[in-house]
Amino acid sequence: MTESLPRPRQVTMAGWMIIGGSILVVATVFETVTNLHTLETREAVSQFISQPPGEGLGLDLPGALLVLRTVSMVAAGCAAVAAVLGFHVLRRNRGARLGVTVVAVPLFLTGMVTGGFLSSVVAASALLLWLEPSRNWFDGVRPPASPERTTPDGRETAPPQAAPPPLASHEQTPTTPPRPHHGFGTTPAAPGPVGTMPPQRRPAAVMWACVLTWVLSGMAALIMALSALVIALEPQLVFDELRRQNPDLSTQALTENAVQVATYVTAGITIIWALAATVLAVLVVRRVAWARIALLASAGGAGGACLVASLGQVLMVVPAFGCAVAFSLLLRPEVRAWFSRHDAMHP
Repeated sequence: MTESLPRPRQVTMAGWMIIGGSILVVATVFETVTNLHTLETREAVSQFISQPPGEGLGLDLPGALLVLRTVSMVAAGCAAVAAVLGFHVLRRNRGARLGVTVVAVPLFLTGMVTGGFLSSVVAASALLLWLEPSRNWFDGVRPPASPERTTPDGRETAPPQAAPPPLASHEQTPTTPPRPHHGFGTTPAAPGPVGTMPPQRRPAAVMWACVLTWVLSGMAALIMALSALVIALEPQLVFDELRRQNPDLSTQALTENAVQVATYVTAGITIIWALAATVLAVLVVRRVAWARIALLASAGGAGGACLVASLGQVLMVVPAFGCAVAFSLLLRPEVRAWFSRHDAMHP
């Protein structure tokens, strides 16, 4: 087990800036998606795509709004993941430090749609976690002490004396305890290994959280794969259905190409995310501690993305609720104790 060291102020500041900045990014994305089709937003987007560098993107107004919505959802998901990992960074989890650094890259890029300042704060805070004294704290290394100390009146004191060397082997006195008498016909039991603990049963909450993850991930991957297949084979059918559900699309000149690109991008991100969550759930069942942290981040990010998507599709509240349930199950006290016991047995 790692040595208990006081947490540096740099880590505390960076951790809370990651958590606070990520929460504000999610809130800003909510506001952006809500005002996506207002007149002010449409005029700003139209001005952007009508002059360089937006002119070279080859997007019309409906396509640009669709891309903006997709990028905003990705930013919300990454921000939710970063907020969860930031909490575990404060608990000295090295896997969380690596995870928040990886997530900070797409968050910084996609966060530009919300202004870029908050996502830049999160990225800069993640970088601070790799500098000293944060790096020493995560590595379990105590900062080097000064060889000389100064008293309040300015005088220097001598460094502390080193501990005396241990006695030689021939100078040490034997401390072997006497062998106890067990009586006639009895055999002393062999002592077990010192420090071992009996295996602990897997909490039911762990299995339920993993089953819920597998179900939601499988459904999400299947639905998005079918959506991408249908729009590739019958784009006009999908386009007509979208116009039937939202008659306003007829006045927005939404192109089939923009719908196809947005569908392919969303399907690719969703399928990769679902596969990663499936693998993480398998590792959680096998009692891998860092996988629990990663699955918590995945559930939080997916739940945040589903909440943003629910602004346009109310049914997305259902997977968001499922993600919240899985997240809460992985935070139950018996689950934390189960993983903590494993860490104590395998330092």
